[in-house]
Amino acid sequence: MNIAANDVRYHVEIFNKEKQRTIVFLHGFTGNAKTWNSIIEQLQDFKIVLLDLIGHGQSDSPESAERYAMERQIEDLNVLFNELTLTGFTLVGYSMGGRTALAYACTYPGRVEALILESASPGLQTTEEQKDRQERDAALARRILSGGIPDFVGFWENIPLFDSQKQLPDTVKQAVRQERLAQSTFGLANSLLGMGTGSQASYWGVLKDLKVPVLLLAGTLDLKFKAINEEMFALLPNARLEILEAGHAIHVEKPLEFATMVKEYLTLEFRGGTS
Repeated sequence: MNIAANDVRYHVEIFNKEKQRTIVFLHGFTGNAKTWNSIIEQLQDFKIVLLDLIGHGQSDSPESAERYAMERQIEDLNVLFNELTLTGFTLVGYSMGGRTALAYACTYPGRVEALILESASPGLQTTEEQKDRQERDAALARRILSGGIPDFVGFWENIPLFDSQKQLPDTVKQAVRQERLAQSTFGLANSLLGMGTGSQASYWGVLKDLKVPVLLLAGTLDLKFKAINEEMFALLPNARLEILEAGHAIHVEKPLEFATMVKEYLTLEFRGGTS
């Protein structure tokens, strides 16, 4: 289905509608709702809500990069959740989607029952880091606009962050590649410019005040995000950290383990356990 939020049309998919407990999944950069297909098969006890973030998949790709600002994406999500009458749901996010999920939970903590962040971060801590990242993201955006999606995908799938995915079965690698190839040039370029890690506000300073239960997931082969998540874990008051034998995209590399971790964590939380 399509739902309009502040004049942007979002693609939304819902599974297991009869279930009461709800999980909303947010994909990463160059992804879409399909990235979670192998996960939701293992979560039949939950209502599942998948959506394509702005500039991705079948959602709109506005031409103005300002429309992609993280603050505006958060507001759009809040409209979507209101339209879907979602209250007390679990929000799961991967990479860019994890940054978005964390930003939403920090902005609307009363709406989220639990937060699961896969290979995510709260942004960058210094203005120098932010400026450097903005410049690098702008260069990537120019590459997308000038060279097109196929050229960018060929480059993107070979960056060191995704080295561990080269060992995956061909069918899995092809599915990931098709997700990336299906994107729009404006959508990806403006996503980098508007809601890239360098452009968004830093949430490091508010982690200590986030009371929502948080499950942090990182891969042993993803040293950068493993370190980031260990630092986040030390600051969050109600968090659990799990390091899995995987790279950056745990849900792609180890879907069964990822789904099991999600299910076990939520079962513990809903039974009144501690994280």
